[in-house]
Amino acid sequence: MHMVATPNRKMQRVLQASMVLTFAYVVATFVFGLRAHSLALISEAGHNLSDLFAILLSFVAVYFQSRPATDQKTFGYQRAGVLAAFVNAVTLVVLSAWIAIEAIHRLAAPVQVQPRLMMYVAAAGVLMNGTIALLLWRFSGDVNIRSVFLHMLGDTLSTAAVIIGGAAILFTGMVWIDPVLSIIIALMILWSSISIIRETLNILLEGTPRSVQLIAVREAMQSVSGVIDVHDLHVWSLGSHSHALASHVTIDERPMSECADILNGLNKTLHDRFHITHTTIQFETTGCETTHGCSSPPELEAVGAHDHHHHHGHSHSH
Repeated sequence: MHMVATPNRKMQRVLQASMVLTFAYVVATFVFGLRAHSLALISEAGHNLSDLFAILLSFVAVYFQSRPATDQKTFGYQRAGVLAAFVNAVTLVVLSAWIAIEAIHRLAAPVQVQPRLMMYVAAAGVLMNGTIALLLWRFSGDVNIRSVFLHMLGDTLSTAAVIIGGAAILFTGMVWIDPVLSIIIALMILWSSISIIRETLNILLEGTPRSVQLIAVREAMQSVSGVIDVHDLHVWSLGSHSHALASHVTIDERPMSECADILNGLNKTLHDRFHITHTTIQFETTGCETTHGCSSPPELEAVGAHDHHHHHGHSHSH
């Protein structure tokens, strides 16, 4: 137990430090963005705010993952981070739209910016985002942390773009560069937000995980020795990296003691190939067509086998 807790605590410390640094930089970019009249810097504050939320979500996820399930929350708190990510992403879509509208106004009525101040603040941002990305990189084996690492890496690049923009304004005097940069940053925020919305909605609507093909799961289960047919198959996500499965499995008649081997084989295949950790499998045997709760053997069924199975799966309670 102690072995698991230590990397978790280290991860939480890194995430806490990242949150403090990012929050300080959000305030700095916003205040100096107003001072320098730079919409690109203000957009950068918005972009960094998205990073702050991403780090906060990872922190919450790391915390909640260690909390046990209860009688009220039988799956634990795995969806809390998903729900927060969805709300966060919707907020960011609104933010990116506001930045784009402001930028269009700026293009129509140019405002004089202070490129030197833009460059100084952005340079501090590159340093900070780069440092956080480096700290997180050590833990990037954890997929939750890897998503934040990529977020910070993208932010380091967009902040570097503000420095280049500041230099271009300084040498050419073309102030339209600033709103154009902010539109590019707004598009980056929008692009990352929409992918988060799609992913979280799929989880909240109990969709099949994007990394899992239902046909492949069915074939893998049917390849286990003793399994004749798999139907009423459902796969869904509990959290962003935790998958569950429920299914009816037809097996040939055999002593009860041998059924455990089939179940172990199914669970091992599902865990090793698809990272499915929570399974509910109901066995049905051939030669019991008349018994309620069993499906007729596949060889006795007509063309509409799938329809029959699917209907059967929902026609009785278990």
